[in-house]
Amino acid sequence: MSGVGGPATSRDLHGKVAVVTGGGSGIGLAISERLAADGAAVAVVDRNAASADEAAAKIDADGGTAIGVEADVTDRTAVEAAVAQVAQSLGAPTILVNNAGLEQFGPFLKIDLDTWQRVIGVNLTGAFHCCQVVLPHMLQAGWGRIVNISSSSAQGGQPYMAAYVSSKAGVIGLTKSLALEFGPKGITVNTIPPGFIDTPMLRASEAKGRLGGPVEEHEGRTPVRRIGRPEDIAAATAFLVTEEASYITGQVIGVNGGRNT
Repeated sequence: MSGVGGPATSRDLHGKVAVVTGGGSGIGLAISERLAADGAAVAVVDRNAASADEAAAKIDADGGTAIGVEADVTDRTAVEAAVAQVAQSLGAPTILVNNAGLEQFGPFLKIDLDTWQRVIGVNLTGAFHCCQVVLPHMLQAGWGRIVNISSSSAQGGQPYMAAYVSSKAGVIGLTKSLALEFGPKGITVNTIPPGFIDTPMLRASEAKGRLGGPVEEHEGRTPVRRIGRPEDIAAATAFLVTEEASYITGQVIGVNGGRNT
């Protein structure tokens, strides 16, 4: 019923502007590159200005359109300035990927308040700031896509990561609430909880002995028998921001090789 070329057109992101937080490395970088490859103009937002600029330059060199924007998502003023810069340079953003994150590991009884608040601030309050600042652009356009990167640890829990797990569980709750509120406005909100993805953060945890064994051991316990790649998360994100995914909202889309079902 879509006619010749319908499906391809519905996946085309040309004319869309995307904001990807934590976009300078790991999963965020893969998402930035994929959305740009699909036609979106991408604002690579990262607290590390050099990483943001390097990612944007690589996207430009590959034929895409991107800018690097320095911002700490815990700083509301910085987020507002970043989104204003994006709107001026690329156009009004109608795609938001909240990917910026901060890990935490340690016994619960030894978590100090500063650590707790910092982890919640980056992982949950950061998403709150970005959603509140970008949503008005989506409302004006009558169309929008928000994808929040949560964590599979928020689904099953994880010892010694209470602050991280709590923050990512909050992201799932935020996703469901916003999906109900903004669905009637043409805006979908979904969350992807990655499971065991090969990122610098994972390798650092492996080196510190926090995984309970080497990565290869975990691969053997994963139904698809491999570790996840940042590109796996990027592919799922790329689908969720298309017109084809307009009937999907408020959902937890696990990308974990079958580790959580």
